Amino acid sequence: MSAVRLLVTGAHGQLGHDVMRAAGEAGHEALGLDRAHLDITDAAAAERVVADWAPTAVIHCAAWTAVDEAEEHRDAAFAANEAGSRNVAAAAHAAGAYIIGVSTDYVFAGTDPEGYAEQDKPNPINVYGASKLAGEHALLEAHPEGAVARTAWLFGADGENFVRTIARLAATRDSLDVVTDQVGSPTWTGHLAAALVVAAEQRIPGILHLGGAPTATWHEVASEVVRVLGAPCEVRPTTSDRFPRPAPRPACSILRVTRAETPAMGDWRDGVRAVLAAVQPAALQR
Repeated sequence: MSAVRLLVTGAHGQLGHDVMRAAGEAGHEALGLDRAHLDITDAAAAERVVADWAPTAVIHCAAWTAVDEAEEHRDAAFAANEAGSRNVAAAAHAAGAYIIGVSTDYVFAGTDPEGYAEQDKPNPINVYGASKLAGEHALLEAHPEGAVARTAWLFGADGENFVRTIARLAATRDSLDVVTDQVGSPTWTGHLAAALVVAAEQRIPGILHLGGAPTATWHEVASEVVRVLGAPCEVRPTTSDRFPRPAPRPACSILRVTRAETPAMGDWRDGVRAVLAAVQPAALQR
């Protein structure tokens, strides 16, 4: 595989960090940009930055990701997730570069217990999901040869996420109540980053589902974190009505894969161990 000249937006986020790492491990040259270097809501800036770097592929990780805050800040969420995706995709198209943007399981309502395949009709139930769906449409309209990678329940060693939160709480509490009525495809950023780089290498078009396996509930994820840590903390089952949030969550976030060309994804339990080894190595040596 020949080297790819990559541009990565949102490079300082938890996924962006791992994309930059995966690009380097694959032997690619990569430029990582954060908001200070590229405001994706500025179309002219996006066109100028992409043209100056002249990448052969763009991995677009920058986004509004605050799910609950999007309910009150709809315009800002859509500016980042819809207009931002359109701007970066249009700039990539003008430069002759491939693009793959990162989307979410939240584009689906979560009412189908079997989960959702790439071709299933989206129906978001919160503002964040609606803004990401608008971003999918905007990206593919601006760059018809580009791709959208939906993922779910993302966690990594950088930034705040469920796995790191459970690890922190398990160190100081005797018990934790975690929901069993939400099921999904937990995904380690390390696995997703490597898959995004493969998609950029192969210039895979269209919609891809890149979620970890096997499917699990939040309770099962939390239980695995506690097990790996060996923490004396009981993970007790509960239901989501105990934890009301401003934005409703899909009950089922399983991302099914039907496309044969989809890059391989790994077992999320391996990702849990990798994250805990990075953030709490002493605990794993007990």
